[in-house]
Amino acid sequence: MKKQLFLYLGIFLLFMGCKKEERNRIHSTKTVITQKINDLYIQYGKSNEAIYSRPVSDDLFSPELKKILETAINASKADIEKVKNSDHPDEKPLIFEGAIFSSLYEGYTGYKIKSINVHDKTAQALVQFEYNMASPKVVWTDIIKLIDSDKGWKIDNIIFDSIGNSKDLKTSLNDFIHYTKQ
Repeated sequence: MKKQLFLYLGIFLLFMGCKKEERNRIHSTKTVITQKINDLYIQYGKSNEAIYSRPVSDDLFSPELKKILETAINASKADIEKVKNSDHPDEKPLIFEGAIFSSLYEGYTGYKIKSINVHDKTAQALVQFEYNMASPKVVWTDIIKLIDSDKGWKIDNIIFDSIGNSKDLKTSLNDFIHYTKQ
């Protein structure tokens, strides 16, 4: 009887230890993901100037999203040069306008990470934004999709809220690239 009790107690304690370790791992993962999202909006959030003046971050973006961003940026820079050297340098080149990492063209005045759901090597973060420079205040939620690569968590796409005119970041960038080739 005592042996069974010790056996059950041992199994219970082992199970509780594993659960605590899993909770700590998930908490740690969510902390890393929160930092990635904060880094995105600190580095690139309020202005598109950073897109043109900084290299696209290896630490922040998945290889696929990084490649799409670089292609779009290079297409825009090429059009800027083409217009500048044309017979009509006063024409408007194809540039990124509005906040490209958020649904609302005007950008945001604040954001809050509402939740982070991790499933194996992917995660989704619901980020609630607000823009209070208009009346009434505009509030919306975008979904940031991340992947866990061999080099850590990377932002792979942003699914825009229905208030935006594009369904997601990758589609928006690919549409921009396509438009510059016309």
